[in-house]
Amino acid sequence: MRVISLFPAALLCVVLGAGGILSGSWGARAQQATAPAPADSAHSPSSALSQSDIAKMLPATDMGAGAARANNPHLPPASDSPATPFDAASIPANPLAPNADPVGAKTCVACHSQENMQASHSLHVASFRAGAANSGPQAACESCHGPGSEHAKNPTAPGSIIAFTHDAKTPPQVQAGVCLSCHAGGARQHWIGSIHQNRGLSCTDCHNPMARLSPEGVLAKSSINEVCSTCHQDIRAKFNRRSHMPLPEGQMACTDCHNPHGSITKPLLKTDTVNETCYTCHAEKRGPFLFEHAPVRANCLNCHDVHGSNQQTLLVAPIPMLCQQCHTMTLHPNDLQSAAGLGNGPHPDERLIGRGCLTCHSNIHGSNNPSGPKFHK
Repeated sequence: MRVISLFPAALLCVVLGAGGILSGSWGARAQQATAPAPADSAHSPSSALSQSDIAKMLPATDMGAGAARANNPHLPPASDSPATPFDAASIPANPLAPNADPVGAKTCVACHSQENMQASHSLHVASFRAGAANSGPQAACESCHGPGSEHAKNPTAPGSIIAFTHDAKTPPQVQAGVCLSCHAGGARQHWIGSIHQNRGLSCTDCHNPMARLSPEGVLAKSSINEVCSTCHQDIRAKFNRRSHMPLPEGQMACTDCHNPHGSITKPLLKTDTVNETCYTCHAEKRGPFLFEHAPVRANCLNCHDVHGSNQQTLLVAPIPMLCQQCHTMTLHPNDLQSAAGLGNGPHPDERLIGRGCLTCHSNIHGSNNPSGPKFHK
C-alpha cells in the first residue's frame, strides 16, 4: 500500500517538471524571436562563430615561416598575410622593360594562339582566368610574364617580356621572384642562398606550369627522379649498381631525403643531419645503445654509399677491407686481409669468404647486451 500511495506523488512531480521544461523552451523561443539577429547569422545560421572569428582562428596560409623568416637578415622580408588569391595576383615588374604597360590576355592570344590552346587546360592559366573579374584583362598571361606593351611593339626585342627559359635574357632571380611572389615560404623558405639558387637555376628548370607533363607538381618531366637526373647523372648511375635504394623500382623518390628548394644543409637534406634522414626509415639504428660504435653515430656515410654500391648493403668497400680502414690487427692474426684472400683470389681465406668481421661482430651498429662491448651480441 505504501508503494501505491507514493506512485501518484511521483507521477505528479514528473508532470510538473515536464511542464516547466516546456514553458522554459517556449520562453527561450519567444526571446530568440524578439531579439535582433546577429550580423553574421546569414553566413553561419547553425554556428555561434562569425566569419571574422573563424578567420582569426585560421593560421596564415602564405607559409612565410613567421618571425623566424622575418628576423633572418639574409632573407627578404615576408608578411604573414593570407596567400595571394588568383583574383588578386599583381603584375610583376620587368626590369628590362620598366616602361611597359599591361595590354590584356586577348592581345597575347592574337599571336600566341598555339600556346593559348596548350596552356588553357593548365592549373595556373585556368585559375587566373577564373579570377579575371577582379584582376582585370591582364589576367593569365601578364600575371606571370609582366606587362606586354613593349613586347607587342617589338616581339623580337630580348627581355621585352619576362621569359621562363634557361637561356632567356630575363635573369634567373627575376624568373624565380615571379614564382615566389605566390609560392613563398613553406618548403621554399630556404631557396635564397641554396645551392640551386647559387648555381643560377630558375623554377622553370624543373617545373613547367604551361603543360601537364607530370601527375603532380607541374614538373618539366614525368617524375621527380627524371627531373633530378637531368643534372645529377652521376647519382642516377649509382642506382644501377648491385645494391641500391629502391628508387628505380618506384618505391621512393629523391625528395624523400632531399628538398630541392633549399635546406640548412649543403646536400639539401630534409633533416638537420645525414643520420636523422636515415633514421626516418631505419629507426632500429637510432638507438640509444648501451655500447655505441663511434663511426656509426658520427655519420652513416662513413660506411655506406646511400645512393648505390657494388658491395652488400650499400657499403663503400667490401668487408673486412672497410673495417681495416680504422682497425688494426690487434688481438687478431697479424696478417692484413686483402683481395687476394677472396674466393676468386690466389690465396683464398675462409675469414673472407664468409661475412668477414660481421661473422662475430654482428651488431656493428650498436649493442644493448651487457656482454656486447665488442658488438658480439
